[in-house]
Amino acid sequence: MKVCLTEDQMPAFGAKLANACKAGSVIYLQGTLGMGKTTLSRCMVQGLGWSGRVKSPTYTLVEQYEVGPVEALHFDLYRLADPEELEFLGVRDFDADKAIWLIEWPERGAGVLPAADIEVHFSDAEQARALELVAGTPKGEAQIQKLKENDLETE
Repeated sequence: MKVCLTEDQMPAFGAKLANACKAGSVIYLQGTLGMGKTTLSRCMVQGLGWSGRVKSPTYTLVEQYEVGPVEALHFDLYRLADPEELEFLGVRDFDADKAIWLIEWPERGAGVLPAADIEVHFSDAEQARALELVAGTPKGEAQIQKLKENDLETE
């Protein structure tokens, strides 16, 4: 599934994606610096109903948000030197069935992170961001299908 979004469209898309995944999902956010990975994560957390500040986990590596029955885990692994550092964070103790995992720079946690249900690939488009959502599991396929059924414009 491909979408082209302006900055103004990102909150609505983030809310739709979060609600499609609210039963739990692992989402890899892939793209270069400044492509909108943190913005999409912020929009997803807010779309779940979080009303407080959504911080970037650039230095903490992970931020947790309890939103009703759902927990959002926002990882930024840019500064991760070794995937084994995730073990010190207790990454295996996080509940993948209850939580939505939003993982920026997932390649830096290879071998330790759970597999992605959905990969979101970011690229530039004229005055917008192009996002391609790729399912990695049957659960991810169902979640992307749910997005499509919610009348999201696709290319």
